Amino acid sequence: MKLLSPSSAVPVHIISGFLGAGKTTLLKHLLSQKPENEVWAVLMNEFGQIGVDQALLPQDEGYAVKELLGGCLCCSSQLPMQVALSRLLSESKPDRLFIEPTGLGHPAQLLEQLTEPHWQTHLKMQALMTVVDGSRLHDQAWTTQNLYADQLKAAHIVIVSHTDLMTAEDQESLKQLQQEYQAYNQVWLFSANGQIDIEQLKQDYIGSVRQIQPLLKQQRSLGADAVAVKIQQLPYHYVESAQGYAVAGWKLPKRWQFDFYDLLDLLCEQQDWLRIKGIFNTNQGWKSFNFNPEQFNYQSAEEGIDNRVEIIYQTERDWLNFETALMQCRIDAEAGHSAG
Repeated sequence: MKLLSPSSAVPVHIISGFLGAGKTTLLKHLLSQKPENEVWAVLMNEFGQIGVDQALLPQDEGYAVKELLGGCLCCSSQLPMQVALSRLLSESKPDRLFIEPTGLGHPAQLLEQLTEPHWQTHLKMQALMTVVDGSRLHDQAWTTQNLYADQLKAAHIVIVSHTDLMTAEDQESLKQLQQEYQAYNQVWLFSANGQIDIEQLKQDYIGSVRQIQPLLKQQRSLGADAVAVKIQQLPYHYVESAQGYAVAGWKLPKRWQFDFYDLLDLLCEQQDWLRIKGIFNTNQGWKSFNFNPEQFNYQSAEEGIDNRVEIIYQTERDWLNFETALMQCRIDAEAGHSAG
């Protein structure tokens, strides 16, 4: 179904953020800046079956609000989201669209869906926003969750909310957080109660390409056509790049176990990187690693959904040697067999 003419692609803002970060407060303030002659639309996603946020938004003419209840539009079946978005665009014909996924959502997956060829003539994606509650930055139980990190990593614009409630400890944690994510070259904005000028958010999305491929050792034994096959399950290797930086990553099955000291030695031996982050099932228990050039941090971690490591760098390199050494750190019963 044709929704819009190619010349009227709608600017789309995704507002992500962890539970209670202040997404809806920000959205209300942004909606208050709507020009009188425009129609703006909002697609909201609630994880539960009862929608609350829609009732908190302005009900004036010039706004079209649609809720998608139950599950996460980022990672559940795409069909409900595709249908809801298609209807919203065709019925409301908005001049600007805001999408607020659930606080339990993965915005990078949503962004990937909305930049597929089907949508490119209809949607003009803007820089992805993630709202971070500044008053909770001191709470490591909050900030060390994988979902929190995934949302922050996906952001092109980070909006720190509740700045009026931040303590000295929060301010120090903010400095550390900005240092940790410096390689992503994000824009950081600050707001006490959601007041952000929408002009600051009108930045076209510049995509990064993630190439998910078999492990490098497997690629060497496969033909070129086989390498191009879409990866459906672990293990896999990927490289993505944006704004002059690149990330090399590996995701490996949860059941694989690694020797902690061999793994630590391998990570410490790497050179010319900007950041190394990982979580592994080791013979010393689950361990997380968070290295920056000033500090090598590793600690016990909760059980992960898989083994994973990411290395951010600026220089091109052949990663086969690193992957080979990483595989040599394996100590589980399957280690002597082919990966799969």
